[in-house]
Amino acid sequence: MKTYETLFQLLYDAQDYLSGESLATQLGVSRTSIWKAIQRLEKKGITIESVKNKGYKWIAGDLLLPAAIQHHCPVKVRLNPSCQSTQLDAKAGIENGEQPNTLYLAPYQEAGRGRFGRDYYSPNQGGIYMSLHLKPQLPFEQLPTYTILVAAAIYKAVKELTLIDLDIKWVNDLYYHKKKVAGILTEAVTSVETGLVTDVIIGVGLNLSISHFPEELKDKATSLFPDRCPITRNELIAAIWNQFFHSSPEELIYLYRKQSLVLGQKISFEQNGQLQTGQAKDISDQGKLLVKLDTGTEIWLSSGEISLQSW
Repeated sequence: MKTYETLFQLLYDAQDYLSGESLATQLGVSRTSIWKAIQRLEKKGITIESVKNKGYKWIAGDLLLPAAIQHHCPVKVRLNPSCQSTQLDAKAGIENGEQPNTLYLAPYQEAGRGRFGRDYYSPNQGGIYMSLHLKPQLPFEQLPTYTILVAAAIYKAVKELTLIDLDIKWVNDLYYHKKKVAGILTEAVTSVETGLVTDVIIGVGLNLSISHFPEELKDKATSLFPDRCPITRNELIAAIWNQFFHSSPEELIYLYRKQSLVLGQKISFEQNGQLQTGQAKDISDQGKLLVKLDTGTEIWLSSGEISLQSW
């Protein structure tokens, strides 16, 4: 790792202040190099307290460390420090022949997008913005339910690291205290020649420790930890993809149903230009939502957006 990355890890792990002299000795560099590394960390949004005759102490913020993530989960990490969108980075990686199971990661996004092309708020500290490239080479009807599996993997990772229970809103959002905390965007590339889905990109945006949201999002979005965060983004990122790759699909689908916000609830949605209302009854293993309409008819929804009539 680079000097400033190792310095961050030392400060983050420390229980108290570390002097510039002791840091310089541990890293085998000069006191000037330590001062420059501190400045670099502060420019990346990390708050470090400096007290004369005591040294430096980490206060808030963290640093994305690809090597640390790769060490703990089965992905290759590509970090883009100046990113338009991790989905765009993944698409560029596919065009350039990058290997599958590559995770495209960014500290922030200048043009993050969610479903239906909506803007996705992506500030430079406290959020997780990443896209995983997979190469399934399967017919569309045989694809795993990637969105559901990732949503459940996020739930399971957050639960094991923080003891927080998230709720899942069909099909691709996770909620905490009735506010959105994460969203998933899954895109696929199909070969015209073979009819197979050759590539899948799973994008995730997760609010881990964002303190402030724009006025228009304050009543809709929240963070897991608006104040002091007990875990790093690196820990949570590695845990999410470990759960995705190593948990059984049956367990993840079970958890997705168990944490569903919508099952048993009155919902509304638009279909063929008409507003429909009914009750959410079940979620299939393929991720479809069974709705009993107010007319008594039961239908399966495979995609789209629903609104809860009450919370």
